[in-house]
Amino acid sequence: MLEADNDRTPYKAGLDTFVVSPVNARKQLLALIHRAEKELLLYDPKIADPEMLRALNERAKHGVDIRVIGALGRRSHRLQVHPLSGFRLHTRTIIRDRREAFVGSQSLRKAELDSRREVGVIVRDSKVVSGLINTFEADWSAKETALTIQDAPHELKKTLKEMVEKLSPLNPLVKEAVKDVVSKKGSASLNMKEVKETVEKAVKEAVRERVQEMLNESAEQ
Repeated sequence: MLEADNDRTPYKAGLDTFVVSPVNARKQLLALIHRAEKELLLYDPKIADPEMLRALNERAKHGVDIRVIGALGRRSHRLQVHPLSGFRLHTRTIIRDRREAFVGSQSLRKAELDSRREVGVIVRDSKVVSGLINTFEADWSAKETALTIQDAPHELKKTLKEMVEKLSPLNPLVKEAVKDVVSKKGSASLNMKEVKETVEKAVKEAVRERVQEMLNESAEQ
């Protein structure tokens, strides 16, 4: 591809899993979206291409759970969207049914699909896909917790945010625990002792779970 670009000659993609704009990106990414039967998880700064938006809405209409971290060029009540808090979203990722994933530089926008030279790959390795899912769920959970914290009394918001940020590597369990205590007790009855105990318990569970995973991985080798 680089040689073709340097020589200003046409490039033909050799593999369907090698996604190149403007050669085959639209075709391969549309096919990936259409293959979704249960779930699509996406990182994208701004999904704006009309055909891609129609495809996503069509899958959602047929029961596919679609979550986007980033933004949409046009609102849709069928797609769940959260911005990525605290970071500049650079990656473009699509995870299909927790079985395969696209990672590359193509946003689902017309220019990046049809005009610019952009590249990406579609992977099906279970460990790679699992790692992408874990990162997505942690980022999604972070936003959910941020929304929950907004319901807490003003004097607790700063402390809650600081605790969650310090424990960011354990986002899914820790943030779910904070959200759980807020929803069960109500923001008016929150106290720092209870929040501290809940977070400490979540940390212990996360560490125990990670240690067990490491033991299992060692046993398999």
